[in-house]
Amino acid sequence: MADPWGFLRTERRPTPRRPVDLRLRDWREVYEPLPEPALRAQAGRCMDCGVPFCHAECPLGNLIPEWNDLVRRGRWRQASERLHATNNFPEFTGVLCPAPCEESCVLAINADAVSIKQVELQIVDHAWDQGWVRPLPPPRRTGRSVAVIGSGPAGLAAAQQLTRAGHDVVVCERADRIGGLLRYGIPAFKMEKRRLDRRLAQMLAEGTAFRAGVEVGVDVSVERLRDESDAVVLACGATAARELPVPGRDLAGVHLAMDYLTWADRVQEGDLAESPISAEGKDVVIIGGGDTGTDCLGTVHRQAARSVAHVDIRPRPPERRTPEMPWPTYPAVLRTSPAHEEGGARLFSVDTVEFHGDADGGLRAVTLVEGFRDETKRFHPAGATTDVPAQLALIALGFTGPEQGDLLAQLDVRLDGRGNVLRDEDFMSTEEGVFVAGDMGRGQSLIVWAIAEGRAAAAAVDAYLTGRDLLPRPIRPDRVPIA
Repeated sequence: MADPWGFLRTERRPTPRRPVDLRLRDWREVYEPLPEPALRAQAGRCMDCGVPFCHAECPLGNLIPEWNDLVRRGRWRQASERLHATNNFPEFTGVLCPAPCEESCVLAINADAVSIKQVELQIVDHAWDQGWVRPLPPPRRTGRSVAVIGSGPAGLAAAQQLTRAGHDVVVCERADRIGGLLRYGIPAFKMEKRRLDRRLAQMLAEGTAFRAGVEVGVDVSVERLRDESDAVVLACGATAARELPVPGRDLAGVHLAMDYLTWADRVQEGDLAESPISAEGKDVVIIGGGDTGTDCLGTVHRQAARSVAHVDIRPRPPERRTPEMPWPTYPAVLRTSPAHEEGGARLFSVDTVEFHGDADGGLRAVTLVEGFRDETKRFHPAGATTDVPAQLALIALGFTGPEQGDLLAQLDVRLDGRGNVLRDEDFMSTEEGVFVAGDMGRGQSLIVWAIAEGRAAAAAVDAYLTGRDLLPRPIRPDRVPIA
């Protein structure tokens, strides 16, 4: 059982971060591991509650109290086994997930939560260092084939589960490398690509096939793919960016955030010496206060921008929970990322009015206005406008859903009211044998949801192909079943 006094004897210890002046010189991950004795003490703060709300709030159903106590006792290999029992890629969630589990920790009612995310990451890192994470090829093959379209976390989780169930799985990715936004979109200082590459090597050894540079619906027809596959899993994400239709949007120097981040990742991959969209020596305005905007903020710092203004239309959140956001809900409180520590002005309750150009058609300034949002979240200007100097503006306003291109047109699947692919309680679309996992069916969401849906969709595909029900199915879609 857990140490009943652990949370009383040990205070939460923040995860170490590399000094700002050092980390801005490279693209290595910001966070550093805790020494083993300190981490075991942090894991020992877990009370193994009778009702583990952390478990309930995790879409994967991670067995958090179990592996916390195993780490406390130094039983690392068993901790790794319990962690991998519910999560294919705990190193991805360990660095990228916002950890709703911690906000629902019982300690968080009136104290600091257990450092669940840090313990998770160091379990899997220790397991890799010890050579415990190995390929798990299936003992036998079913003779059934599955095509997974998209190689982000949902597609990779579905592919790994289906391969291990004995199916012949091929993952198609339109980019030139496998990984989706994990490859092109997440900066290396947030997750180094070695974490992705070693998982892909594991999956290759298990028998999963990858086809990069193949856009289904363009390079290969949907008809051909369906003829060659017994089932198809759509896991292309919600990559249609939300635009900002204000005057001057077509000026040189105004870019979508994902275009900017992709070029920065390509530089780190060694494809080119410098990015065609660089912040070096420029005044930069980042529009959008979410994770993508924060990723842009850390990137422009490393590209040596002259100044940065990070604009958020939302009001400044409170420092702590309010009665409107009670425990164990995930609270909308002020969160300061490492990128915010590195510099830049953070502006709340500000909207973008116009982009202004110079004589050569390049961006020279952005007009901003202060205001407020009403109960319907509509913004109302309530102050004078301000022109902020800028030669680079990055639009990071999130995503509206899956791209409406050749793939969906050829599949002829139905969409829901938000433009996502409609699916039933078994993750199947309106087309027989075509399943949907992750943001493509759910809408823009968290990486932990993508992995959970990939696993659940894989279980549904396996049951569809074999009539058995052996793979774990942690969740079902939160969609109205197809009539």
